[in-house]
Amino acid sequence: MMKRKKIKELLAAPVTGEDVLVKGWVRTRRGNKNISFIALNDGSTINNIQIVAENSAFDENLLKDITTGTCMAVSGRLVESQGQGQNVEINASSIEIFGKCDADSYPLQKKGHSMEFLREHAHLRFRTNTFGAVFRIRHAMAYAIHKYFNDKGFYYLHTPIITGSDAEGAGEMFHVTTLDIKNPPLTDTGEIDYSRDFFGKVTNLTVSGQLEGELGALSLGEIYTFGPTFRAENSNTPRHLAEFWMIEPEMAFYDLEDNMNLAEEFVKYLIRYALENCSDDLGFLNNMIDKDLLERLKFVVSNDFVRITYTEAVSILTAADKKWEYPVGWGRDLQAEHERYLVEDHFKRPVILTDYPKEIKAFYMKQNNDGKTVRAMDVLFPGIGEIIGGSQREEDHDRLLSRINELNIPIKDLWWYLETRKFGTAPHSGFGLGFERLILFMTGMSNIRDVIPFPRTPKNAEF
Repeated sequence: MMKRKKIKELLAAPVTGEDVLVKGWVRTRRGNKNISFIALNDGSTINNIQIVAENSAFDENLLKDITTGTCMAVSGRLVESQGQGQNVEINASSIEIFGKCDADSYPLQKKGHSMEFLREHAHLRFRTNTFGAVFRIRHAMAYAIHKYFNDKGFYYLHTPIITGSDAEGAGEMFHVTTLDIKNPPLTDTGEIDYSRDFFGKVTNLTVSGQLEGELGALSLGEIYTFGPTFRAENSNTPRHLAEFWMIEPEMAFYDLEDNMNLAEEFVKYLIRYALENCSDDLGFLNNMIDKDLLERLKFVVSNDFVRITYTEAVSILTAADKKWEYPVGWGRDLQAEHERYLVEDHFKRPVILTDYPKEIKAFYMKQNNDGKTVRAMDVLFPGIGEIIGGSQREEDHDRLLSRINELNIPIKDLWWYLETRKFGTAPHSGFGLGFERLILFMTGMSNIRDVIPFPRTPKNAEF
């Protein structure tokens, strides 16, 4: 029995004259009364292979069932193409249909569809060229992330998805409980008695693996997490998801400078990997979605990142001859419009901002000696703004405890985190890269819902 070949393999190293077996889904069918030209795609590449079938050699009813979306197997001879648009094609000798596709009700047709329409049909959108390209790139980036850290000697640490702590202190968390929602057990004071819940306490879906990641770094040296995180933030924007993936390295003995160097090296590595290994998909997206995509990717790789303090950034923004939607001032958080101005208009390069006011950053960031700022760093990219956020972590027990008390964060939830500062503390740093933000940048897509297979957003948990 002949072994199936993937279309990607056939096109990469075609051997004309050999008999081949391919399997996939029909993208289009055209032809005349004598001959059919069928574009077949199996998901291995954005490119289709053309099947040439002489109508007289096949049952008429079988040919009628070959419509857009039909799944089938084709055996035949690989030959040089007589037409334009492809180098090789298959002269079909046998066709087997695995799954028919009703042409009248199949939602995906040759015409273009809006992104919103495809989100409503997310169970089928993988079959379009655009989403095939996006999700092959997403896979390539996931692999490249693991390869990068593995080759640098980092350890992949699985941090919990269910946790009792709030790493960001924002409180926007999804609660996890097995209690009867209609009739929960109550304490003597009338509050819900979480001691009778599954874990014996209030638990949530994690907003970050960082705090647990630090525990690993303070023993193993260098670790990274890569997993799903959850924010119950009611944001219906093209930049927010309720469920998304985060890459979070944590490194013992790294200061802020080391942290910035790693972040820059890391994202450049990922972009280079994509340019070298995803050229067909990137080329398609550059032509069809964002004409500047390839230029922007090459721009980031070929330029050193500018490094400036938050205070310097505020001065630049204040002096800019520009009307801001959100006011600029020392102590205010920077918005996407400010970040993009610094990158795209002022410096015309990626930017790393450091030393933010402590009031707008998380409790775990190391304080500078000025008492006003922390050793934070944000990496800003063209077209997207912030793509990485990180800091040197506060390793001093008393300073960390003081900051936790300042913010009224319950010690009972973080006692174990504080103990790492008592038992052999060490300088350490880390950062977080939102995986979907990366894929947005890598693909030129404009909505974050289009770079994750099944988006979770307010009022939407379909599929």
